Amino acid sequence: MDAPIEVGTPQGVLAGVSAPDESWWSAARRLAATAGAAVGGADPAAVDLSGPVKRFEIDPDLRITLRPMTPGDLPDVVRWRTAEHVRRWWAGDGEPTPEAVTALYLRRITGAEPTRMWVWEVNGRSVGFVQDYAIADYPEYALLTPDSSALGVDYLIGEPEWVGRGLGTRCLWAWAVHAVRREAQVPSFFAAPDHRNRPSLRVLAKVGFVEGLWFDEPQLDGSVDTVIGCTLDVPRVLGGPVDRSGGTQ
Repeated sequence: MDAPIEVGTPQGVLAGVSAPDESWWSAARRLAATAGAAVGGADPAAVDLSGPVKRFEIDPDLRITLRPMTPGDLPDVVRWRTAEHVRRWWAGDGEPTPEAVTALYLRRITGAEPTRMWVWEVNGRSVGFVQDYAIADYPEYALLTPDSSALGVDYLIGEPEWVGRGLGTRCLWAWAVHAVRREAQVPSFFAAPDHRNRPSLRVLAKVGFVEGLWFDEPQLDGSVDTVIGCTLDVPRVLGGPVDRSGGTQ
């Protein structure tokens, strides 16, 4: 179905409509291409895909990159996990002592577990992390989810001064673009935040996730959280493999 598309740029707003079978991101890139040098050839990033108008933005002053997490990042992970705005929603992963964080994340960093760890950098500064995993690699969890072929994702912005400034949406979008370029055939992304975590649910909606079923998810500490399954339709939002790499569908 066609959708109205807007791309905000330093020079103004570009407006158009996605073509039949064209992803929203592809339509935004097509609009940006019509502006040429005026937007510096930068890719549009989603800022709010939750409404009838799919809104993107090109901000040349905001550079968000994703890099693999290393053991040297673990002190930052400890600090982020102990931050007040994070601690409530990650309590199920256990107390974030240096020893516990090292035991949990080092296995993922080294590839001993299938979950992959990434650090977000904003203009060169590490601000948080995202972890992703093939749902099928966790069979018990896959039974709770709508699509076992999906790519699962969890994330946090750890630096308190960056919370509430729209950075979560931009960072999660940067991860989504990175993920589809790594996993060319993935049909969907899946996230399951706590049902009380409205800020996270709002970020997911802005990136294109749609809320689905509620379910009870066992946590690492033995507790159970009631979560909301949220799914992003990759072909609809980001496009097919050719579309993602810079061509058109």
